Amino acid sequence: MEWAWFFDVDGTLVEIAASPSRIVVHDELLPLIEQLHSRTKGAVSLITGRAIRDLDQFLPLPGISIAGQHGLELRTADGKMISNMVGQEVLIPVRDALTAAVARHPGLMAEFKGMSMALHYRRAPTLAGYAHRLVRSLQATYAPEFLILKGKRVVELRPAGMDKGEAIRRLMATEPFRGRTPVFIGDDVTDEAGFAVVNAMSGHSIKVGPGPSSARFRLRSVTQVREWLGAAMNGAAALAGPEKKGER
Repeated sequence: MEWAWFFDVDGTLVEIAASPSRIVVHDELLPLIEQLHSRTKGAVSLITGRAIRDLDQFLPLPGISIAGQHGLELRTADGKMISNMVGQEVLIPVRDALTAAVARHPGLMAEFKGMSMALHYRRAPTLAGYAHRLVRSLQATYAPEFLILKGKRVVELRPAGMDKGEAIRRLMATEPFRGRTPVFIGDDVTDEAGFAVVNAMSGHSIKVGPGPSSARFRLRSVTQVREWLGAAMNGAAALAGPEKKGER
């Protein structure tokens, strides 16, 4: 059976940078994704916490499906945009509070995505406790119906009802993904929902880097992800690169 490919971006296809706007895209990456997209007749999608408009600036891949903001917005393989809009007025006081917090603590960085907001503390890890307490307080005060999502040195406030797993499930019900075996590669706790869905579909879940995970295979780094994809494009056995769970 042919595969449908799903990729997280930060920490999977590109190294995590000091800020989301400072990622470096390796010269080999775009040609690899384009080649994979061509060979699979379009069964490739990026499953990311970033907004689609933001990701398009860094990874210009016309025709590639993208699930942005953890699935809150979706661009299908045929270019159709699907958005789970929420009352964005709820987020106005949250945005104001995060802006003020960043002004007081320059090591923090706020990311306003449209339907969700993230507070990054990757440049100031000692502020982790403060960042999480602040977002919990803002949720309780302004958006109790929203969820708090924790990631690598980031805490996010987002609407309930969608995650990366649900995004993959929805895409698998559409062409050209339908009927294929899903493969999902990710690195963060936010990718675990995707791993769970792919495992339930008897697909291939691949965790990048160390740490506990429900993924069934491992790749050690962003570089190894790229090398494995290159080998796959050259006809190597598809799952020869990733280590099975438990291997070192």
